[in-house]
This record gives sequence, C-alpha cells and structure tokens, in this order.
Amino acid sequence: MPKINVYLPDELADAVRETGVPVSAVCQRALEQAVRRITGVRQTVRGELDGAELAGRLPQFTARAVTALSLAVDRARGAGAPNVTTGHLLHGMLAEGGNLALQILAAMEIDPGTITVPDAAEAGGGDGLRFSTAAANAVELTVAEATGLGHNYVGCEHLLLGLATEPDGQAGRTLRDLGADSRATRRAVIVALAGYAHLRASTPSPAAAPGLLTAVRAELAPLLRRIERLEERVG
Repeated sequence: MPKINVYLPDELADAVRETGVPVSAVCQRALEQAVRRITGVRQTVRGELDGAELAGRLPQFTARAVTALSLAVDRARGAGAPNVTTGHLLHGMLAEGGNLALQILAAMEIDPGTITVPDAAEAGGGDGLRFSTAAANAVELTVAEATGLGHNYVGCEHLLLGLATEPDGQAGRTLRDLGADSRATRRAVIVALAGYAHLRASTPSPAAAPGLLTAVRAELAPLLRRIERLEERVG
C-alpha cells in the first residue's frame, strides 16, 4: 500500500501520540471525503452549465455561493460569451450583495463597489456553455480552500480565496493588484470567521442582529494589523 507522509505541528503531534489516535484511519477517511468533494465539483465545472441545476449538483455550497455561481452563468449567457470566466465569477460574488466575502474585502480596505470586473476572454470550454479553464480551476480551488480550513460547507469567502489563488484568471490578477493576494486573503478569512463565530456565541439572536457582519468588519481590521506586526517580528 502506498505511503503518504503527514506533517503536524509539534503540539498536535504530541497530542496524537498521547491519545493514541489512529492516524492512518483518520487521514484515510479525511482524504476520502476530500477526494469525493473535489471529484463532485470537478464533474460539475468541467461539464455543460445550467444555473438552475447548480444547487443540486453542489450540495455543500451555501445558498449565497450557489447564487454567486448562478449570476456568473447568467452574465456569461446574457453576454453571449463562449464560456464562464473568472471575471464572471467575480461579478457573481460581488452582485450577490450580502456575502461575507464582501465584508472581508471591505475590512482589507478594498471597496467592493469600486472593483472593476474584468471582461477579457479566457481559454477553455467546449460545446455549450462551460467554465473557462481558469474558472474551473478557481472553483476547484474554492472547494480545496474550504477543505483545507476544515469547513464542511463552501461559501463566498472560499470563492474569494479560490479566485485570489488561481494564477491564470483575470479575476485573480485584479484581486492581487488590489492587495488581495492568496496569503492576505486567507488570513483575513480565518480572522473574520473567528470573529463571526465569537459574535454568534455572544449574541442572543444572531440572525436578528443587523449589525453582526458590521461588527465582524470592525473587529477584523485591528486583528489583521496585529497579525502583520507579529509576522514582521517572526520574520
């Protein structure tokens, strides 16, 4: 049977040894789940697209993430584009209007309303409306980012990460030019989700609190500055 090395932080490695966790079995199960998720999304993004079927074909995507993808498909179809590009995906994420990715961008001092969505063509596709090669890779990276963060859902914050990380698409270049590279964006997502979880725990009725995401945004900026100072010291 092939062997794959798994590297752990010292503290986690010590804890694993002390508790006797069956590392091989746990890793095998986690990898099986990750492979199924990536395989499922790959079959969707490499095939012909139908915005109405996305929710059923991407069950782990949140409603907002599915809406963002559907808006991307609709924009490409309305423009008569040969495929759905990363620019269309960025448009869908911005046009959805209420997702956490927009709050994260704002906290990174990037006003979502001022982002110029690229409309350049991208290679790839095929018969019927399909994702460009870069857009398909971005969606796969979106799922990989969610899996890497240990999340059992895929949201627009992960889509933001996927777009920022994908190296060849127009949307990634646009985001990186604005300062949203993969490292800074991933760090912002982690801090924002931690702040969001804290606020949900401390708010009696988070769904009824209109200022919840605004509070996350307010907490995010000083936390990012603190992390940057710590990284500078370590560097």
